[in-house]
Amino acid sequence: METDPDVHVYAHLDMDAFYVSVELQRRPELVGKPVVVAGSSPRAVVTTASYEARQFGIFSATPAERARRLCPQAVFVAPDFESYRGRSREVMEVLRAHVDRVEVIGLDEAYLDLSGFNRPRAAARRVKAAITQETGLGCSIGIGPNKLVAKVASDAEKPDGFVELSAEAARERFAGSPPGLVPGIGPKTAARLEREGITTLGRLAEASEEVLAGWFGARLGPHLGRLARFEDHREIQTEHHAKSESRETTFDRDLRGVAALEPELRVLTEQLCATLAKHERRGRTVAIKVRYDDFSIITRARSLPAPINDLHTVWEVAVDLLRRLEPPRPVRLIGVRVAGLDEAPSAVSTDDQLTLAF
Repeated sequence: METDPDVHVYAHLDMDAFYVSVELQRRPELVGKPVVVAGSSPRAVVTTASYEARQFGIFSATPAERARRLCPQAVFVAPDFESYRGRSREVMEVLRAHVDRVEVIGLDEAYLDLSGFNRPRAAARRVKAAITQETGLGCSIGIGPNKLVAKVASDAEKPDGFVELSAEAARERFAGSPPGLVPGIGPKTAARLEREGITTLGRLAEASEEVLAGWFGARLGPHLGRLARFEDHREIQTEHHAKSESRETTFDRDLRGVAALEPELRVLTEQLCATLAKHERRGRTVAIKVRYDDFSIITRARSLPAPINDLHTVWEVAVDLLRRLEPPRPVRLIGVRVAGLDEAPSAVSTDDQLTLAF
């Protein structure tokens, strides 16, 4: 029996508390305890937390100081991203050994195209078992007719979840859930919807396009309705090459003035250029990012005629952008980025006002 080529079956794989799980493999004595992966600076935030720690209200992006207050007995572990990247590569190799079309979207997440399998559910079960057997790490898998349903399904019964839903079943199951459950509906949008009396996905799904367009505009409004109805036409993208590389740091205390910021920017630029050189990648656009003490963000960028990755050139552009900006307020965060990686040379150079998303 052959599958219908016009019918998609997608799976979303999400590793369970990935960073914590890696740490527990190295420190089995911590199994069963509230474990928090976070930096030690006063402004550090939680990278991830074990499920035992989550019972105390500690989640990703929780300020580390607050996490310590919420659970004084928690064990705090400094993040080791080099190790996490290595373990992530192991996981993705397992996926590619079982499924041809894999879209990696982070160290601990990926979409799988199971459309060509006669028994896609069984194929997903094999993948899940193989990951545990070959890496010792746990994961959750969601299956659906599109990426949105698969993503929400993978979150529905974590950890060690395995959920298959149709779009209709997803609408029914999550009709009473807040709109923010769906990726793409952020806190600000959810707050606006609540002010308009829309507090559930079911209510949002029933709202007319005209009403939503009146609230959010002709493009975003109807899009929100489609998200609530779990309509998604995105396909699996098997080839993904990063178009930029960046480094940034948040200071323990705000810094004021170019003289204080230049040494920090220099360190970041050295780290960035070392990575670019190691992977033999070059980019045409150099940018800096500054977050002030009021959390406003400013970016400045400059594009060059030819792609570069050498420290001398990147630093000259980055520090010149910083000096021209001359931040007028105390600075909370600074970053540097090289973008347009592996693009062809251009004869045109753009000015410093180019906006470049970090």
